[in-house]
Amino acid sequence: MSRVYNFSAGPAVLPEEVLKEAADEMMDYKGSGMSVMEMSHRGKIFDGIIKEAEADLRDIMNIPDNYKVLFLQGGASQFFAEVPMNMMKNKKAGYIITGQWAKKAFQEAKIYGEAVELASSADKTFSYIPDCSDLPITDDMDYVYICENNTIYGTKFKTLPNTKGKDLVSDVSSCFLSEPIDVSKYAVVYGGVQKNIGPAGVVIAIIREDLITDDVLEGTPTMLKWKTQADNDSLYNTPPCYGIYICGKVFKWIKKMGGLSAMKEHNEKKAKILYDFLDQSKLFKGTVAKEDRSLMNVPFVTGSEEMDAKFIKAAEKEGFVSLKGHRTVGGMRASIYNAMPIEGVEKLVEFMDKFEKENA
Repeated sequence: MSRVYNFSAGPAVLPEEVLKEAADEMMDYKGSGMSVMEMSHRGKIFDGIIKEAEADLRDIMNIPDNYKVLFLQGGASQFFAEVPMNMMKNKKAGYIITGQWAKKAFQEAKIYGEAVELASSADKTFSYIPDCSDLPITDDMDYVYICENNTIYGTKFKTLPNTKGKDLVSDVSSCFLSEPIDVSKYAVVYGGVQKNIGPAGVVIAIIREDLITDDVLEGTPTMLKWKTQADNDSLYNTPPCYGIYICGKVFKWIKKMGGLSAMKEHNEKKAKILYDFLDQSKLFKGTVAKEDRSLMNVPFVTGSEEMDAKFIKAAEKEGFVSLKGHRTVGGMRASIYNAMPIEGVEKLVEFMDKFEKENA
């Protein structure tokens, strides 16, 4: 069977050349006589893999020397707890609620201290990013938290919030490595890799070193202390070795593609093709405020559940898969991450145009 165009929100499409390379090395990684899946995380070979992956990521993102890079398990959802456990010194933090994942992180933080809702876009089903220029941040807040790109609702912070000097923590799971960012503007940048970088099971965290201390909330498990992981170079216990190996290959692919500026250009081109079509279509409509549209996740609807279902079924037959929208939005969602080729979006738009004419 030939490859489909996979518009899944995650686990998501990976670069074909990365998959082919991994397939070639499946039985024998570089003459070792074994797969990366089988080798010791304490051995020289894997040590080389994880160190090279970190060096490439630092290079791609231009990560300052005073930040640690950690390859962890538990996904972004576990990190919702790790943030307050490691950062809530005053047991108070501010959260900007722009979707399901920010809301879940907010609820998790409430277990450990006072989580304050600074702003929200829940009033319009998270279809926009609220004004974050003058938030009610108080002196006793330990940090301000955002989910930078909202996978389900298709919104993206184009301007970081004014945190009034407080540390900014950002979940970048669905926009990781899609464009350049200035890491120094954040205290913590983290994300699950299963959308833009690798297979599910790895979370990458970039944490400013002064935040990595033994001064954590009482009862914090050893495994969830950032210091435990940082002191052991992400090898305190067996890490998700194979996932890290694939991430390393994707970092090389991004470098080969021209780095994050080239990625941004590539992603803007793809998104423009789809948004331009939605803006002129009489059948399909985007659901997000234009100024807050994501480059990664594009939700759209026809206005009829029956027509949505008909479209999804017809699209799947043509090899456009995983277009069903999240239940809280309905309709469709095309996730067009780094590895989605431009031709995938062009062909999807051709099909949408044909479908619209046939169902006028």
